[in-house]
Amino acid sequence: MPRAEVESARTISSATRVAGELAVPGDKSIAHRALILAALAQGESWIHGLPEGEDVLATVACLRGLGANLQRSGRTTRIRAAGLSSFATPHGELDCENSGTTMRLLLGVLAGSAISATLDGDASLRRRPMDRVIEPLRTMGARIESRESRAPVFVMGTSLQGRRHTLAIPSAQVKSALLLAGLSASGPTTVVEATPTRDHTERLLRAMGTDVGATADGVVVRPSHQPLRPIELAIPGDISSAAFWIAAAALRPGWSVIVADVGLNPTRTAFLALLRSMGAHVEVEGSSSDIEPRGMVTVTGQRLRAIVLGPADVAAAIDEIPALLVLATQAAGVTTIDGAGELRVKESDRIAAMADGLRRMGAVVEERPDGVSVKGPTALHGASVESHGDHRVAMALAVAALVASSPTTIADADCVAVSYPNFFTQLQELTHE
Repeated sequence: MPRAEVESARTISSATRVAGELAVPGDKSIAHRALILAALAQGESWIHGLPEGEDVLATVACLRGLGANLQRSGRTTRIRAAGLSSFATPHGELDCENSGTTMRLLLGVLAGSAISATLDGDASLRRRPMDRVIEPLRTMGARIESRESRAPVFVMGTSLQGRRHTLAIPSAQVKSALLLAGLSASGPTTVVEATPTRDHTERLLRAMGTDVGATADGVVVRPSHQPLRPIELAIPGDISSAAFWIAAAALRPGWSVIVADVGLNPTRTAFLALLRSMGAHVEVEGSSSDIEPRGMVTVTGQRLRAIVLGPADVAAAIDEIPALLVLATQAAGVTTIDGAGELRVKESDRIAAMADGLRRMGAVVEERPDGVSVKGPTALHGASVESHGDHRVAMALAVAALVASSPTTIADADCVAVSYPNFFTQLQELTHE
């Protein structure tokens, strides 16, 4: 039975202490991209530390549906590939399940291929807009059909022409889809961003032999039309998953968490800087690698103060905003977030979902079309709250429950399996239940 049809709830009690050291699942942003690019390479690639979440498994299934040879053994995957020309028209639809990253990146890959495919997903993914990928791909010559720019999406591979794209809304998924399309296009493809977004795609492309360069306001890929070189990559822990433990430690003075072997890509660590500005004690011990930096993060709670986030802050910490909203309920003053409209078109409307859950727990939250404000500190109480089928909302509300005066029940909490199947087990370990 699909997860979306399973009624699941979790009840979380308040914690007297949060302490411990742990590792988090591999970074799924890197995993999606590494799998797809390895399937476009010529030769044998190895990817270690692949996360077990449903989103990444959807990418694996879609690539297999296109004829890619992926063999998994534990958390290691071997990909034997012969380039984009070896992809085959799939039998049936490619099911991206709940993964917008899978759908958007594969649209970029398949737009310049020699095959046709229909990409679909679950009810949540069908609600998410795809026009910001579809329209710029069409300017490159892509042949894509959809109803109201939502899944299911049919793509008929064809010849593409490189273009200069200016993104109205910063999005690493859209940028990556366009760069992937640019690999098979004639001429360079440039993506201009008002605010830089995560650069995992660019790092991987460079490591695999592609000419990817920085411009004054974005990034450009110049295709060589040669197959990518295979890679061997160890995926670091996902900083966006670690954010929930980091937030939990920061909620109360004296609480402390160590997250080992976590990704420290500079385009992903804005949340740590925001946490410091709120007053938490954050230590980072990092080491560089050829592709992605990694290291250890230690966070110890101190008294928190409110901060103000603008559009650039939101773009740099988009996945961590739900956790930050929980912190805002315990910070002195009014935390204000603007330029966050993108959160309304994630797996759920994350602004509305978090506002609803935190209000039910006693928080003072004010919504705006593209932002939200939270007044603190507030004594939270237990309540029945909704995850809205969104893994990050479920995990954020579970963290909020740690400082509530009575137990909190989260409906459909098992949606955390999208990115973090072991979340609630580790929550018990950190709170010593």
